[in-house]
Parts: sequence; C-alpha cells; structure tokens
Amino acid sequence: MTPLQLLTLVAIIAVARIVLSLRPVVASSGGRTTAIAREYLDPFIVAGLAAWILITFVARTYYIPSASMVPTLEVHDVLLVDKFEYRFHKPNEGDIVVFPPPIPTPDDFIKRIIGRPGDTMRIEGGIVYINGKALAEPYIAQRPDYELEIKNYGVYVDGQPLDPSVANIPPKSAWTAPDRIPPNCYFMMGDNRNDSEDSHIWGFAQAGGTFATGPRAGKPAGFTGRAFLIFWPISQAKILSR
Repeated sequence: MTPLQLLTLVAIIAVARIVLSLRPVVASSGGRTTAIAREYLDPFIVAGLAAWILITFVARTYYIPSASMVPTLEVHDVLLVDKFEYRFHKPNEGDIVVFPPPIPTPDDFIKRIIGRPGDTMRIEGGIVYINGKALAEPYIAQRPDYELEIKNYGVYVDGQPLDPSVANIPPKSAWTAPDRIPPNCYFMMGDNRNDSEDSHIWGFAQAGGTFATGPRAGKPAGFTGRAFLIFWPISQAKILSR
C-alpha cells in the first residue's frame, strides 16, 4: 500500500468516525452499538496515521521484482528501507540503496553503491578497482564480463563512452577531474553483475538535485533510502550489512 492509499483509507475511517459522532442516539441499544463502533474506529485512525508517518518519513517496505541483486536479494524478498538515515550522513560504499534511476520506469531500482563522489574507478579482468585498490566482493553472483573505466569526463564500457542522450553523464563543467566521479553522483551496480541494468548502462545515480543528462534530464533525483533488513520470507530474514 502506498502512502497516498494509506492516507486515503485513514481519511475514510475518520469520516465514518465523524458521522457516527454526529448521529443522534435514538435508543439505548443503538447508542451502545455506536459507542462500540467509535471505540474500535479510534485505534484504527491512530494506527493508520502512525503507519503513514512511518512509511512517509522513516521507513518503507520494498518488494524485489528482479534477479539483479542475486544472491544477496532473491526475487520476491520483502525489505525494510530506512528513509531517515541519509538526512544525517552521505551514503557509504557498499550500501544497498533504493532510488529512482535516470531512465524512464514506473518503479524505483535497488542496487549497491560501488563508487562515490571523488572516487576513481575501473573494472579490469572482472575485478572492480576503487581508487586503485581491488574491492573484495564476496556478495556477487559472478565477476563482470565487461571492462569499464571512468575517464575523459565519461564512463567507458568496453572502450566506448556512454552516450549522454541515453545515460546520466554530467557535462564537463560539473566534474572536478576527468577521471573522478562527479559531485553528488554515485556508481551503482547489481550484485548479479552480468544480469543487472545498472550504472554501466545508464550512468550515474544522484543523491539529489535533478538528473544532468539522459532521458530523465531535469527530473528530480535522490535516494529513497538504504535497505537494511529482509523480513520476508521468514526463512530469508537477515540484516543487510555493507
């Protein structure tokens, strides 16, 4: 249920509660029935408002629809996503994040943060290097079968730069160096590296502002929050570490 749907349901219950409050009591039995109805509606209204506040400002659930994060996240897993954490600090390397991607889609994506603003990055021989150091990645399904390098104010995959008309690649003026991830930009990858539509296809995700280029240029960007817990199915329940 979306926050809007939940708020609508709470509003309907609240209207019913008001109607019952205004309804004249004709007989004692009818009055007792009305009182009972009010008694049960009030907790629903309070609980509904509390749930709306939680999913709007603090946490929300997220359903995994694809295999792009296998083996860390399986299809049909249900997660809790912390929407509050990034109000206090910037995203960390290794965070599993829900966010709107810079390509047209009705749903948010979920990927792992691999590169952050100011990082150098390349993928060579199936190994990801950040700032010249190889990442230890025990969580991936398999090593990436493509080469990648951030250089010349762009993202080069198998020697070819991503096209800013179809990927979010900020203009040269937005970069601090030709080989470092630009400010406010993050390189996102799925743990199922060779079956993941991620930054090696559509460029950088952004922690805020609007997308610089690509099909959603000028549209709001940001991170919905960090996934921190698988709570369904119970057999898969675990805390998600970085």
